[in-house]
Amino acid sequence: MPVDIQWYPGHMAKTKRELRENLPVIDIVLEVRDARIPAASHNADLAELVARKPVITILSKADLAEAEATRAWLKFLEKDGLPTVAVDLRTGRGLKELERKIHRQHQIISQRLRRRGRQSRGLRGLVVGVPNVGKSTLINRLANRAAAKTGALPGVTRGKQWIRVGNWLQLLDVPGVLWPKFEEPQTGFHLAITGAISLDVFDYVRVSAVLAEFLLKIRPEALKDRYNLESVSENGVQILEAIGQRRGFLLSGGAIDVEKAALLLLREFREGLLGRFTLDLPPDL
Repeated sequence: MPVDIQWYPGHMAKTKRELRENLPVIDIVLEVRDARIPAASHNADLAELVARKPVITILSKADLAEAEATRAWLKFLEKDGLPTVAVDLRTGRGLKELERKIHRQHQIISQRLRRRGRQSRGLRGLVVGVPNVGKSTLINRLANRAAAKTGALPGVTRGKQWIRVGNWLQLLDVPGVLWPKFEEPQTGFHLAITGAISLDVFDYVRVSAVLAEFLLKIRPEALKDRYNLESVSENGVQILEAIGQRRGFLLSGGAIDVEKAALLLLREFREGLLGRFTLDLPPDL
């Protein structure tokens, strides 16, 4: 992959310290991954940090991922002993199954407490994941109210928030966390084009051009149909220029506004307007 993107702002290191401090009171961890990039959106640092806690993996944005690939990921992760649920946070699909899995963990923990002669209590869960993966939206869906602050930009959740879900569950919402260095350039690229990395820290024209070339290679009809392109160059910047021309993105003097075209392609790809894509496949495929 011809782009190498790294992003690890100071507040993420602070969040990891806060996670470590709060872990003693946590019963269960809900790890939210992006269904389009289940591998790239898995933070191995967090996995190591919460290794002794029960974990439920949630594949969010399943409505934007390819259904067959999501089923393959569910099968792969469940085979590895990791309870996993795919959810569509826009419609709520998958949330009932997630609630059942959380309830099951609550029962296990309550039984363990009773065996020790202690009274059962409500469950305390930690919701973790990369930025902009849908953690706060998930919590609001489970709580049936706008309890956690949400936004379309990475890093909206700036501090920890404890949110009550009914009378049996409390969830700790924390800012999205990445890790200090992406070993593979493809990881940074996948995180960038799906919205986990701030636009301020990478060359979005270059990234969008690479995305255009990628789409032309794997699904050219999606690119051509969306932007009404009759013939398409194999050069990403020229594809952006063609998109800009079709959409009337012109600067003074008649030059094409390539930056505006680049932002449009990124936004519409993220919103699923070019179709459903899964960029990471499980090892079994």
